[in-house]
Amino acid sequence: MKSIPKLIRRFTSIMLLSFILIIILNIVLLYIYTSNQKPNSSPWETAEEVANSLKYNGKEYILPAGILLELESSGIWAVFIDNNSMQVVWHTDNLPGTVPMSYSVSDIAHLVRGYIDGYPTFTGETGNGLVVLGYPQNSFWKHMWPSWDYNLIANLPKTILLFLLINILLVFIIYITTNSNLLKSVKPIIEGIQSLPLKNHVYVKEKGLFQELAISINKTSEILKSQDRQLQRKETARANWIAGVSHDIRTPLSMIMGYASQLEENTALTDNTRQKAAIIVKQSSRIKSLVNDLNLASKLEYNIQPVNLEKENITTIVRQAVVNFINMDIEHQYPVEWQTAGNLNTCFVYADKNLLKRAISNLMQNSISHNASGCKIYVNIIAEKGYCTVIIADDGTGATKEQIKKINNSPHYMVCDENTTEQQHGLGLLIVKQVAAAHNGTFTVSSSPYGGFSASLSLPVV
Repeated sequence: MKSIPKLIRRFTSIMLLSFILIIILNIVLLYIYTSNQKPNSSPWETAEEVANSLKYNGKEYILPAGILLELESSGIWAVFIDNNSMQVVWHTDNLPGTVPMSYSVSDIAHLVRGYIDGYPTFTGETGNGLVVLGYPQNSFWKHMWPSWDYNLIANLPKTILLFLLINILLVFIIYITTNSNLLKSVKPIIEGIQSLPLKNHVYVKEKGLFQELAISINKTSEILKSQDRQLQRKETARANWIAGVSHDIRTPLSMIMGYASQLEENTALTDNTRQKAAIIVKQSSRIKSLVNDLNLASKLEYNIQPVNLEKENITTIVRQAVVNFINMDIEHQYPVEWQTAGNLNTCFVYADKNLLKRAISNLMQNSISHNASGCKIYVNIIAEKGYCTVIIADDGTGATKEQIKKINNSPHYMVCDENTTEQQHGLGLLIVKQVAAAHNGTFTVSSSPYGGFSASLSLPVV
């Protein structure tokens, strides 16, 4: 099944994309957060700046007013410890009373790496002393023992990458594990849906996350099977009815045609009576033709009619059908113009000769049926793109775009002629369409370039 791997790939890609977006988002948020901390992120540099700016004028130590104001506005106090006396010889006015005024070496070591009375301290050196800045409590956290294993620091990038990969792998495993039940539930649902159009027996276990969907699929399968059984019964009944009618109608129809022919040829009857008899013969012949067409169409539809495919020259078959048509056109109302270039003896197809000849005859008969006053018929054979196409066109009344569309798309025997109050049979063209399908070909109709109707029958060449 192609759907499950595709679903897994989709879930995996969504998960990886989520990871990437989360990492990018964290980097952006970290940058925004740390950028807001920049003004207080360099207390050591501030201490060095104060130490460099603190000057002795011979009487006392003086710090420029601008720097002093900046320290006080930030809540920072400062002291200067003399190297020789270890005493505070200068301090800012905001110095807390709890801050010692004298220091030992151990005190200096402690404040450099830690705090004075809870105030985080930072130092700056001068030639004869030490400047100490005290920041507000809880403004900075200082690590009292800042010592790290060298290999840990040297391998830190690799370690971070390894931890990141381990985390991604762990999340991926958790993701796959938690979604395995979902994928197991989806698989039979997809298989069931794919089997419905194939008319296979479908049953999906009605449990799990998709229980309601499984119930709907099973109900749909039962409905489709029921409809298919009903349709088969209807189609079988229709086929049997057509076969029965075709068989039973032949004998009485032959008798009608026989007696009518005798009456038509009986010179003792009046001309009017003989003319009526001739009409009976003609209409009976039409009924016989329609019954034969109906029977053939039914056999082709249900694959009952045997199709004997042999390698044939389609030009020869079309010529024979055209010659037969010309011989039947006694009054020359339907002249035929052969437009095929040369002999076209290379146009060979696998075909049932009799069925193909019947299809060509039906196309030419179609021009007669819709042009009672006569028309010119054009026959052409074209070989291109691996197909041999037989085109039968005329310069008769033709058909509208709506009628052509209906003929091309109509799946049934009957088509309604909107110009009359009666329905006309479309068996002739239906048989042509069925013959084309039986030969793996195509059949289409269109408007003729001569102003009438045009039909094209295309078969694959050998």
